[in-house]
Amino acid sequence: MNASISARDLYDQQQERLGLRWIAGQRGEDRVLEAVETVARRPSLAGYLNIIYPNKVQILGTEELAWLDALDARQRWETIEKMMQFRPLAMVISKGQSCPEDLRAAAEESDTPLWASPRRGHELFNHLQYHLARKLAPRLTVHGVFMEIYSIGVLITGDSGAGKSELALELVTRGHRLVADDAPEFTQIAPDVLDGACPDLLQDLLELRGLGILNVRQMFGDTAVKRNKYLRLIVHLTRPHLEPQATGGMGMERLVGDLGSRRLLDLDVPMITLPVMPGRNLAVLAEAAARAHILRIKGVDPAAAFMARHSHFLERSQT
Repeated sequence: MNASISARDLYDQQQERLGLRWIAGQRGEDRVLEAVETVARRPSLAGYLNIIYPNKVQILGTEELAWLDALDARQRWETIEKMMQFRPLAMVISKGQSCPEDLRAAAEESDTPLWASPRRGHELFNHLQYHLARKLAPRLTVHGVFMEIYSIGVLITGDSGAGKSELALELVTRGHRLVADDAPEFTQIAPDVLDGACPDLLQDLLELRGLGILNVRQMFGDTAVKRNKYLRLIVHLTRPHLEPQATGGMGMERLVGDLGSRRLLDLDVPMITLPVMPGRNLAVLAEAAARAHILRIKGVDPAAAFMARHSHFLERSQT
């Protein structure tokens, strides 16, 4: 189901921050903007008045109103009619300027929400574009536990009963932070960025078999939880007796680890697989996986350095 936002929702969410006043077209409060290729193509979500490629939220600044005033009566009427025919989600007049009566009448007649704000045009543009892009961005819910480990977002996945929540609890006791348990929601806010957050229903909660539901914030304090985080790494827990026997490649896997990737929305996220076996300290392994990923981002590759060292040793031994 596509994400969407109505004119009333946008107004209520931004009224206090942007000082919005609804001056005409209140019957159009149910007008809806849906997330259908809205980020990747024109028209854009929000922008200054554009007749050729009309924006979904049209901002009318000093220059736009002056341009309208410079048109003759017929051109002005035709232009305002065209603006309303595009059915924008809303139109916003910046800097607290007075609204022209013909524009107000056209908005009222066409049920086009018309707002006014004391903010400057570029402030309205930056804020509304960012807000709408996040609200309408592609979303995905994934089964797992989302943590902040050493300042990076790590999603812990695995089969039911693999120990994801127990690992999360151990990591919290070691000073790391919980973002979401069981059903974190990921939003693609940029081509290479997935932002993970917790549904309101599950905020601060962690469910463990035998203990039930725990409130991590109440047990460990405010610093033990985080509202959202960018996803950088997936740690996948597997139980070896459920996995098919490997047929090859174990030599290189011993050197570089069981590395791969998982596609979430339009992004391939690095993934490392950790076997769950008795006696293994998964919390230490998860911390090491996060540290190793941070080093890989910086261009440090211990496996490549070892193989280069090994090749150099063989060359020296042959001479």
